[in-house]
Amino acid sequence: MRRLWWAVVIAALAVGVAAAQMLPWQARTKRPQDVTYLYPEQITVPAGREAVIELHFRVNPGMHINSHDPLQKELIATRLMVPDTSGLELSKVEFPTGSEYALAAMPSEKLSVYTGEFVLKAHVRATAGQHLLQGLLRYQACDTNSCYPPRNAPVAVDVIAK
Repeated sequence: MRRLWWAVVIAALAVGVAAAQMLPWQARTKRPQDVTYLYPEQITVPAGREAVIELHFRVNPGMHINSHDPLQKELIATRLMVPDTSGLELSKVEFPTGSEYALAAMPSEKLSVYTGEFVLKAHVRATAGQHLLQGLLRYQACDTNSCYPPRNAPVAVDVIAK
């Protein structure tokens, strides 16, 4: 009976140790965003005419995200997803050129990434009134050791068309 008790205790400890050694994407707590939308929160544009809104983002220090045009087709590109909004039309988004980056483990394999702060230029046309440009920046963040599952960073701009 005593041996059975010890077997149960050892099994419980083994399960506890295994749970503590989870991989980053298996963590029970949600990782904070690796990309943050900075500004603008509100902008005024001419009604009925195309205007460009500069959307500012920041990638956390020590992290990088694939650019909108990665050099390898299997990598996940950064995208801005904005649903159709009544009275507000998004005609195109201009992304900056990515910076070349190579991991220390593979110095000959170049990546096209964004680090630090970067700006997207959203071309919009709005009818007179107040509108909400609300969307998501879809990205995959990596550090020098691993890449994490794709995430969506929220973007919201109050657009006033006069």
